[in-house]
Amino acid sequence: MVPMGVRVRGLVVASHAGPTAVVTLLTLSLATGIEAGTLTTVLVTAAVLCGQLSVGWSNDWLDAARDARVGRSDKPTVVGVVGASELRTAAFVALAACVVLSYANGWVAGTLHVLAVASAWSYNVRLKSTVLSWLPYAVSFGLLPAFIVAAPDDGRVVAAWTVAAAALLGVGAHLANVLPDIEDDAATGVRGLPHRLGRRRVAVLAPLVLLAASVVILVGPSSSPGLPRIAFASLTVVMAVAAGVVGARWPRSRLPFGLSMGVAALCVVELVIVAPSVALPG
Repeated sequence: MVPMGVRVRGLVVASHAGPTAVVTLLTLSLATGIEAGTLTTVLVTAAVLCGQLSVGWSNDWLDAARDARVGRSDKPTVVGVVGASELRTAAFVALAACVVLSYANGWVAGTLHVLAVASAWSYNVRLKSTVLSWLPYAVSFGLLPAFIVAAPDDGRVVAAWTVAAAALLGVGAHLANVLPDIEDDAATGVRGLPHRLGRRRVAVLAPLVLLAASVVILVGPSSSPGLPRIAFASLTVVMAVAAGVVGARWPRSRLPFGLSMGVAALCVVELVIVAPSVALPG
């Protein structure tokens, strides 16, 4: 019998807690930045949290057998802390809550977010093993700011550059996130875009895509970039170039992954800084 505390920690790990926390905090920051209102901000943030939990738990549920074959000891299902059936139940409960909370923000906003979550589920169910593995990340991340801006239902529309930057951020994060497990994934039949490109190309491409997101965030808003934005963008360039150089020269190093995730984190900070510019008058 697994102690309850251990089981709960297993559920947290299986939810992909890091990415879940980052996306949820980004949502909270953007909703606050556009002054969506207290109730809307709470509803939007809760909907995204539940959506992220459903995506993380469904990923580990659907990958349980594959993870066991390659001995992924970092996975709760492999070490026996949480069962695949428990993750399936948790995923569907979170998904149901996500749908209810999403539509509490209105039909338009709710549909945008449900589509984003459905896109993420499509990666877990099928697309992760195809050349289109990048597409759910582009769609889901791109729809996130659109959902946040639509939620207050005050006539404002999402800035096009925000959707583009978020989509690039999603694709770059996908490429970088695959790097540590690219051989294990390939050994179990996963043949997404990164696996087809190979470790060296992905180690170079991931930071470049994330750098493109940073550039869009820098030049997209109509306001002139202040010193903080320029500083973050400059640091992004340095880290992205370093990741690309190391990836090209030493593709098996873990440094490109760490640097790329650092670039992704900087892109998130840059988005938070320009949050008031995400929504435009209708």
